[in-house]
Amino acid sequence: MGQVIIRNLDDSVIETLRASADRANKPLEQMLREILAEAARADKVSAIARLKKIASMSPPTDLDATDLIREDRDR
Repeated sequence: MGQVIIRNLDDSVIETLRASADRANKPLEQMLREILAEAARADKVSAIARLKKIASMSPPTDLDATDLIREDRDR
């Protein structure tokens, strides 16, 4: 597993995260891992949604690439 060092965080940010971890009865490090993992998942879900939207903008087609290649070769 990799490690990440984040420098120059505001003390208020650290205290807010530490308080949140304390309320959840978790170590700060575990809480930060969970936050980063969730952010990565959300990004993946967002990318999939964008791809589905792009795919829905294309008209449906029954064309088969094999048929198109054969037609092109026959010309």
